[in-house]
Amino acid sequence: MREINDYRDKNVLVFGAGMSGTNAALLLVKLGAHVTLTDAKSATEIADYQRLENAGVKVVAGDSPVSLVDSADLMVKNPGIPYTVPLVQAALQKQIPIICEVELASEISSAPIIGVTGSNGKTTTTTMISEMLSAGMSNGKAYRAGNIGIPATQVAQRVTAHDQIVMELSSFMLLGITQLHPHIAVITNIYSNHLDYHKTRANYVAAKMRITKNQTNRDFLVMNFDQPEWRKLSQQSQALVVPFSAQGQYEDGAYQHRGKLYFRDEFIMKADELKSNSEPNIENALAAIAVAKLSGVPTAKIVEVLKTFSGVRHRNQYVLTADGREFYNDSKATDIEATQMALAGMHQPVVLIAGGLDRGYTFEKLEPELREHVRGMVVFGETAELMKQAGTAAGVPTIKVVNNLDQAVPEAYQLSQPGDVILLSPANASWDQFASYEERGDRFITNVEQLTGQREEK
Repeated sequence: MREINDYRDKNVLVFGAGMSGTNAALLLVKLGAHVTLTDAKSATEIADYQRLENAGVKVVAGDSPVSLVDSADLMVKNPGIPYTVPLVQAALQKQIPIICEVELASEISSAPIIGVTGSNGKTTTTTMISEMLSAGMSNGKAYRAGNIGIPATQVAQRVTAHDQIVMELSSFMLLGITQLHPHIAVITNIYSNHLDYHKTRANYVAAKMRITKNQTNRDFLVMNFDQPEWRKLSQQSQALVVPFSAQGQYEDGAYQHRGKLYFRDEFIMKADELKSNSEPNIENALAAIAVAKLSGVPTAKIVEVLKTFSGVRHRNQYVLTADGREFYNDSKATDIEATQMALAGMHQPVVLIAGGLDRGYTFEKLEPELREHVRGMVVFGETAELMKQAGTAAGVPTIKVVNNLDQAVPEAYQLSQPGDVILLSPANASWDQFASYEERGDRFITNVEQLTGQREEK
């Protein structure tokens, strides 16, 4: 951890008592700041209330009055809190700087940072990169942090100059950076997502592109080149752009050609040697290969990781095979594009389990993938009828509507045949019936285990 004096005797208001806010507040106290943390939750609902108080943090629970900004020099905001809420608006009106916890982490980190963002594939790519880098290190380790669920300030306090941080960065987090400067930045893809927060696609794209805002010509931007828009966006960066592509042959980057993966014309491995070789996972692997090769990881170590990498839980995760059916948990597919990618990457007929929170959009965009890959659908949740409409329009032969996921799994099994994939890829958020996509994915795995009498493969 680098010693800095930037926050000594500053009045810092931390907005949000989640993991990132709690860790930011505790770090700021160590750095000599006077810290107030506020959250709408009551004191009994804040998990670390007593720990915060004992550390010297003033906790304002149950309300967040705008008067809190009157004495603040800085706000550290939970990334998920919109900029439209009154307390944040008050800070903006007073021209108080607003950052997120990842920015604070970048300021104290002794280790270089690799940043990963994108609409889909962030967590898988982050995990692949960290495993490859760690495999290639004789001294030190690559640590995962950020949107992957590990507070970045927690990691930044323990790393040394021999380590690296692979930081997953959401669009919300990227709005709260000022100096964060990844030596290597990765953009896996950019679709339309979180428009309830960003309001327009242009705003969302601009937020994603902030990952490269502080890069110079001594840095690298690893960018998906499979769509013309993404190739054009890469021109905004001052960094050296290193493309990756599952569809085109870019000899200055990582690419797939005739079922083989290359980096700058060096053969790395056959695509079918990946333990999980769906099309989205090939893209993730290519991005990770580019980062690893730029970082000097030997090819043999890269191949070793990719041959054994079984995926990240809830992200196109292989669960088990029973009676000739393969079960996949893609509960993280909370938008249409993620489900499109999951279906496009399947080589066998699919029985799709989908549905969830109604966010006010329809599913015509999913019809080509449904038409090409899906033999049956089981739909549930608030969007069940909308999903059924898309399946019907796509000509899916059999579509069943059920009340919940518990009913969906055995129904999907009844629709399937040996050689099929039974895929949970909801194309919707989970919050109509579950607290999180993780809870939804865990329920799916439990249902599969109960149905088959087998245990999840790990």
